[in-house]
Order: sequence, then C-alpha cells, then structure tokens
Amino acid sequence: MKISLPILALVLLAFCRASAQVDVAVVLDQDQFLPSETLPLAVRITNRSGQTLHLGADPDWLTFSVESEDGFIVVKNSDVPVLGEFDLGSSEVATKRVDLQPYFDLKRQGHYRITAMLRIKAWNKHYPSPPKGFDVISGAELWSQDFGMPVPPGVTNRAPEIRKYTLEEANYLRQQLRMYVMVGDQSGSRVFKISAIGPMVSFSRPEEQLDHFSNLHVIYQSGARTFTYSVVSPDGKILRQDIYDYLDKRPRLGLNDVGEIAVIGGVRRVKPAELPLVKLPDELAPPAKP
Repeated sequence: MKISLPILALVLLAFCRASAQVDVAVVLDQDQFLPSETLPLAVRITNRSGQTLHLGADPDWLTFSVESEDGFIVVKNSDVPVLGEFDLGSSEVATKRVDLQPYFDLKRQGHYRITAMLRIKAWNKHYPSPPKGFDVISGAELWSQDFGMPVPPGVTNRAPEIRKYTLEEANYLRQQLRMYVMVGDQSGSRVFKISAIGPMVSFSRPEEQLDHFSNLHVIYQSGARTFTYSVVSPDGKILRQDIYDYLDKRPRLGLNDVGEIAVIGGVRRVKPAELPLVKLPDELAPPAKP
C-alpha cells in the first residue's frame, strides 16, 4: 500500500500538533552521581492544549523508567510516589520534583537515561519526555569511622545500632573534585544516604570530629584560601554548612568556651540571609505625629 506525500505530510502534521499539546521534560541539576547518591530531578510539564488539565489524582499519572546504555537491567524497587492533585491551566507550566534514588538500583557505574511518562486519563493518552542522560561515577574513600546511633529518650537496655560515616572524593565532570559524605551500616552493604558537601582542592586533607550526639563535624580546604565546614547528622542530613576565609590563622576544629566542637581560626563568611534588611526611604513608615 502506497501513501502519497500530501497524505503523509498531513498525518505527520496532525501527530506533531497532538504531541505539541503537552510537553514533558526531565531536568537534572547535575549530570554525575555517586552510587546510591540522592538523585533529585524535576519534571516540567507545559500545557498548550487550550484547556485546563487535572493532574495528580492517580498513582500512575506520572511514571519513570531508567535504562542503562550498556544494556544492564536497572532494577526498580518500587513505584515513585507522585500523588497530589492540581490543575494546570492552558499556557501554564508545572514542575513536579521527586528523588529517584530510593526506587531504582543505581549502584553500578555507567551511563543511564531517564524517561518520564505523563498519562492524561481523560484523553486516554501518554506523553513521554525525551530521555535525559546522566552518569554514575566512582569515588575514592578518604576517611571512615564507625559510630553508635543515639538512643531516644526513655529507651534503655537496647543494643546500640552501629553505623559508619565515610568521606569520599570524586572527580566531577573530570574537572572538579567534590567531597561527599556517606552514612551506611557497619558492614558497608547498606547505604542510608550519600550527599555532596561541595568542591575541594586536590591537596586538601579533611579534619573530622564526632560530637556527643554522633554528629560529624568536618572541615576541609575548598579553595586557594577558603575552607568549608559542615555538620552531618547520623541520618546523613547536612545540618549546617559555612565558608571560612584563611586570613591570619588557618581554620581548624577545636573546642569553644563551653566545650563544644567549633571552628577555631579564620573568618566565617556572612550568609545573605543573615544580612539586615535595608529599606529605602520611601519604604519607611512616616513618623508618628505628636
């Protein structure tokens, strides 16, 4: 059966118009991750259909697939939770943010592609995103230490749970060294969380201490005369992060006047959120009349 060129052009034009009704795109903040590192992404949905879309009511309105470029099968642990109803008007853009790490087994190094699939139930149609590529890279261990998880108040006679902090460095995009912190079990077979702390210089040697809450305090050189100080919880969350400039004395970890771990030396940079709010003269309230 032969199809004439005019008919084929009309079919293609109709397909392009249909697919242009809704646009789906996967957005990543970075292109490389360590094995089991948090993998946050955003799905950007653009509505050009001329009508309001009601999304998020069904658990399968947005699904994800991950495939390896070398043919390795990526194990899916469970469906990504995406429930949450909302309306998306015509010519509007919505963003859905998720973390894929707990739901796909991405411990093996290699190149992967993520595809998001949007399902519009009312139309009985599916709209896939273009595949978005990323790499899983290896890191080099710099330091590790076992620690006991803090016991909740009132709990007694329970064997301590032993976990392990690990600091790793990885060459991000082959141009920038990055420091990572990983919290896993004592054997190293299970990873609870791994997060990027920030860039570092190649000759930096981190300094580490644990406080009585089992929080990890770490400081290392991140620039020519700058140091990054971070506090990490036993669950792997970064509780605090500051930048110190090396002026008269090199920043290091020590004890302050009340016996707590703190940075001794250097000058801490003031964060934008800590600066006072300055109002313009025309924003000030008029003086009260006597």
